[in-house]
Amino acid sequence: MSASRASFSATLLAVLTLLMSACATAPRSVAAVPESATPVVAVAPAETHSMPRPEVSAPEAPYVAPPALPRARLDPSDDAARADLWQRIRDGFVMSTLDNDSVRKWEQYYATRGDYLKRMTDRGARYLFHIVEELARRELPMELALLPFVESAFDPQAMSRARASGMWQFMPATGKDFELRQNVFRDDRRDVLASTRAALDYLARLNKRFGDWQLALAAYNWGQGNVQRAIDSNARAGLPTDYANLKMPDETRQYVPKLQAMKNLISQPERFGLTLTPLENHPFFVLVAIEHDIDVALVARLSGLDLDAFRQLNPQLNKPVILAAGTPRVLLPYDNANAFVQRLEAYRGLRASWTAWVAPRTLKPAEAAKLVGMPETQLREVNRIPERMLVQVGSTLLVPRAAHATANVSEHIADHATMALSPEARPLRRFTLRAGKHGETVAALARRYGVKAEHIASLNGVSPNARFAAGHVIKLAVPQPVRTVAKVAGHATRTVPARKGSVSKASAPRKRR
Repeated sequence: MSASRASFSATLLAVLTLLMSACATAPRSVAAVPESATPVVAVAPAETHSMPRPEVSAPEAPYVAPPALPRARLDPSDDAARADLWQRIRDGFVMSTLDNDSVRKWEQYYATRGDYLKRMTDRGARYLFHIVEELARRELPMELALLPFVESAFDPQAMSRARASGMWQFMPATGKDFELRQNVFRDDRRDVLASTRAALDYLARLNKRFGDWQLALAAYNWGQGNVQRAIDSNARAGLPTDYANLKMPDETRQYVPKLQAMKNLISQPERFGLTLTPLENHPFFVLVAIEHDIDVALVARLSGLDLDAFRQLNPQLNKPVILAAGTPRVLLPYDNANAFVQRLEAYRGLRASWTAWVAPRTLKPAEAAKLVGMPETQLREVNRIPERMLVQVGSTLLVPRAAHATANVSEHIADHATMALSPEARPLRRFTLRAGKHGETVAALARRYGVKAEHIASLNGVSPNARFAAGHVIKLAVPQPVRTVAKVAGHATRTVPARKGSVSKASAPRKRR
């Protein structure tokens, strides 16, 4: 073993040992991540599962497992070590109680849907310990640990119709405000650690502004500007300015009752005929350093997880490769982390079969594929490029990595990669028309059909300032309407240009954040 590789192994093992020094009551086996049942909310497509990728080499030599990492224990006299996680959450409830018909309606809703509640708690089991630890460190109410139940059913890959994403449901703009990067390679709104940090930062800021947790929660759902305007409106009218008396959309009106109902179910499950899945006051995952670009599939394989289980803990990844400069750590269950560190040390194959390539100019996909040496169909599929679209200059594409390449993708590309597409030149629709009884000017026709006056003038052999006499047959050629696609931060948005004079309608976004 080389000195550098030995150092790398020792460093990772030390990191794992340090992280686990605050874990576990007694040595135990970490169960494989349970598979999610049928999703309750819409889930963004997972690119990793469908993309073709070059074969990854197998290890050259049989793997011999080194000794397992020792597990650390908490002091058995520590109260937190003896309490189960649900009890620790209950002990931290401090928000004022809301008691109204809406709360009872949502209690009944959740209590009569035991399967739905179990799916949520099974998913939440992966993340709750981390959230509880963060709340305790910040001295925030434990009720906030239940908010992802309301926001996303604890699904970190949830995507709303309004493009709110992750288990804390951040809108794109608000995510950027809280330093959640969204680019071709990753979306930190889905990152378990980053999104939790941002959500708690945001909630603490809202509570500081409004001085009331119910108003802070309303602002998290509806937007702080909307809540402030509702408060100001009531104040001018001499009305109370608390949550219960503000005029707000029904979704926000039901938001705090949903959380209160969930709190009541967790506080007294037996009262509702429920049995909660036991949760140990113990971390589900640990952090493992990623020092070199590496395929997602390889990390999952070396750690002994299937891709779905790996993505449940690392849902921020948009592509089948992890860029070390942008994603310097992944989350793995303890036993799987231990296996990954050991097996990676013995691995001799290609680690990353993909890399990033920036388009030097605006190109057709066929031209880009030829430049990087891959089939056009594969380039289109892995980068999700529709037909009849051009790749704009500066766009970052995922392409096969040369077998001899060892350098990581740069931090700038890993953090700022974007994709921009534009339609190819549209085919022309040729037709003729007769000028009306008052005649037609070239300029008026150009405005009506969205083309240049010089174009119409050239087709008809007249000046751009000319007027056609009544009944004159006019030649026209206008671009046919096409569907266009623009990609921002790795997500495609499809639009169809509206006809001139038409009004485009869209429903108001459910989320305001």
